[in-house]
Amino acid sequence: MSDSLRELWLRGIALNPAAPSDVLIRLLDRAAGEAGQLMCEGRDLPAAVIDAALRHPARAIRGHLARNRHIDPALLAPLATDPSGIVRARLAGGPHPRPRWVRPLPDDILVTFMTSQDGGEDGMLTENEIVQELSFSRQIPLSFYRSMAGHGHPGLRERATWRWQSLTPAQREALLHDPDPAVREAAQESSWELVPEAVEAKLPSIGSLSQPFVLGTCALSPALVEQCFADDAVHPLARNRHTPAYALARLARHPEPKVREMVAARPDLEPDLVAELREDRDPDVRMRARLHPFPRTWAEYRAIDRVIGHGPDCTCPITELPTEPSPEWFAACAASEEPVLRRVAASWPGLPTALVETLARDDDEEVRIRLACLHPLAPPHLLLDVFVTRPAHRPHLLTLCNFPRTGRTHLINHPDPEVRSLAAADPTLPQPPVQDSDESVRRAAAANPVLAPEVLEALLPDPRTAEGAAANPSLPVPRMHALLDHSLNSAALPPAAGC
Repeated sequence: MSDSLRELWLRGIALNPAAPSDVLIRLLDRAAGEAGQLMCEGRDLPAAVIDAALRHPARAIRGHLARNRHIDPALLAPLATDPSGIVRARLAGGPHPRPRWVRPLPDDILVTFMTSQDGGEDGMLTENEIVQELSFSRQIPLSFYRSMAGHGHPGLRERATWRWQSLTPAQREALLHDPDPAVREAAQESSWELVPEAVEAKLPSIGSLSQPFVLGTCALSPALVEQCFADDAVHPLARNRHTPAYALARLARHPEPKVREMVAARPDLEPDLVAELREDRDPDVRMRARLHPFPRTWAEYRAIDRVIGHGPDCTCPITELPTEPSPEWFAACAASEEPVLRRVAASWPGLPTALVETLARDDDEEVRIRLACLHPLAPPHLLLDVFVTRPAHRPHLLTLCNFPRTGRTHLINHPDPEVRSLAAADPTLPQPPVQDSDESVRRAAAANPVLAPEVLEALLPDPRTAEGAAANPSLPVPRMHALLDHSLNSAALPPAAGC
């Protein structure tokens, strides 16, 4: 038996949705090679297999389990205190490949990471390096950040000071007078962000890469505002909610259209400037000015701002809004004549069913795409349409619970192999195309559960279809064990039952 055929069987069984725990646990054997790692990272797993992988002596097995996006993160809690810092960092870093929406880690795991005093027994990483992985993973929900300011552990209260402007005035005041001296010191060190003179004094010592962030978020002194105009570095001012009114008037008449556009929908813009920008020579500026009645709050402004300019193939991460506008506001957006506002409404997962049904038929393609990718009630036919027409969204769409598993047979002759592969997996397809010219289509066809066991027997010895046949849920469990027996022992092709 060739090594390639052996590896194909192992890979197929590793992803076979009907493989029971006793079959999958055998893949944790060292002789299974990378198939066990593929299984631990690439699929949902029964509780017995998760438990075996959590206790497995091989760091690679535990590390791949830590990156599994299919398993409830709460079940992976033991990995937060794994002996290996590499495994801890894998869990802190989030699933792989990273999806557009990342499921948050439970609070107890977050607390474990953020209060750890070491980076693991192997000394490969420090606790701070692991927390840095966590910080960029998108696994920390905003609710946890908000709760840190009042947490019982002083280390978490200290970390809360690092997000000074997201805190309420009462939280900031409490941290400045915290009983723990380290927390008080951290709060004092962060408080400069909202003091214009302190921002002006600190800016020269801040690295050039961080200066635009400071100018775009912190309270600015008149001298700093003037310096931005003198240096023609006004883009941060256009978004900064602390920018004074006199500066906004100058920005609204700035020669660069992008600057005027960024200012046009601000909720604090004076009516006379709004009227002026509605007559602007640039169409994008006029569009943003037309939207001005809608962003009455900064939360609404941010909701609009993160939709504009992204295009139909945008695959940006799906994240929470720091502050969410009201349901009534989103409903008003859904009924607007402005396509941009309907795109905003389609991006909100709380939109009610009736409005979802309306937007699913919207004339604007970007509205339909955003609805398909971002709303849990988007109709299956819309998900399939977007899959076919917009390849950029395919990886994300396939992760959605509402994505149709049948009704795809009409696509079996589509010129795009990725679309044909989807159709080849439809269990209502009478004859899966196991001889298709494309490898991915053959694999999907061979894994189609409509195939009878005797057909699978003919596909298993063929390298072109072996992996798909081994992944087929119609493959009898005794046959899975037989394939494993011979694969793990590197023997010849096992005979079919009864032969």
